Amino acid sequence: MPHVIVQATPNVTINRPERLLKQINSCLWETGHFDKPQAIKARLLDVETFLVGMEDDQQQEGFIYLQLRLMPGRSQQIRDELAEKLRICLQQELEAQQSGRVTIQYCVEVIELSAAYSKVRVQP
Repeated sequence: MPHVIVQATPNVTINRPERLLKQINSCLWETGHFDKPQAIKARLLDVETFLVGMEDDQQQEGFIYLQLRLMPGRSQQIRDELAEKLRICLQQELEAQQSGRVTIQYCVEVIELSAAYSKVRVQP
């Protein structure tokens, strides 16, 4: 734990997706809130169909949405700090890659999972 799920609209440029995920994982690891780097699992999902607002036929609006899923027990202050740190990380990593023609919303949501979560790590 944690799980990181990143969704991006097709008009958001991500030149190096693996680098983005490494940056996100590094940002989380550096907070000191997680036991092992291997506990942080991140993935990037493409959003094929989207709409921002009521009409955007030119697709001049886009977003990158990061969801951080955590086990319960962290304070609201810690969850707020994690959200802000991840938003800054996303923006710093991606802002220079953008065309300048699309308005981008950088969104981060922190969600506590149910305590009924099971995981096993099987090594070869």
